[in-house]
Amino acid sequence: MLKGISPLLSPELLAELCRMGHGDELILADAHFPGNTFNDKVLRADGLGVPQLLDAILPLFELDSYVDHPLVMMAAVKGDELDPAVEASYRVPIDKHAPGTAAIARIDRFDFYDRAKDAYMVVMTGETAKYGNIILKKGVTPVP
Repeated sequence: MLKGISPLLSPELLAELCRMGHGDELILADAHFPGNTFNDKVLRADGLGVPQLLDAILPLFELDSYVDHPLVMMAAVKGDELDPAVEASYRVPIDKHAPGTAAIARIDRFDFYDRAKDAYMVVMTGETAKYGNIILKKGVTPVP
């Protein structure tokens, strides 16, 4: 156990977050996302929701300030509707740890899948919210 680091972060996840570089993308995937279909590096965080993981990761993880949208979610498929409570619950830890971060962008499901193929890693969560996947683009950690 390390002081000041959330116990929700497994040693494997913590190590991979450290290995990520500027511009690498991390996907926090909901429980239904086909992570292993799209990416060879998949870690499990079963039982944890995306808001919990955002609250644990964002104190350690700088979002990319060189892009317009360092946070991306999947847009609803035609005929579906998004539940605004899902994004609102994600904004709570985002606004707490990265105030001023731009609005979360939305992209087509198949564009999201293409991004998953190129992502550094997919973390499979226990999130059951529909359209609960989010991409985080890592930025440059500021020098103290």
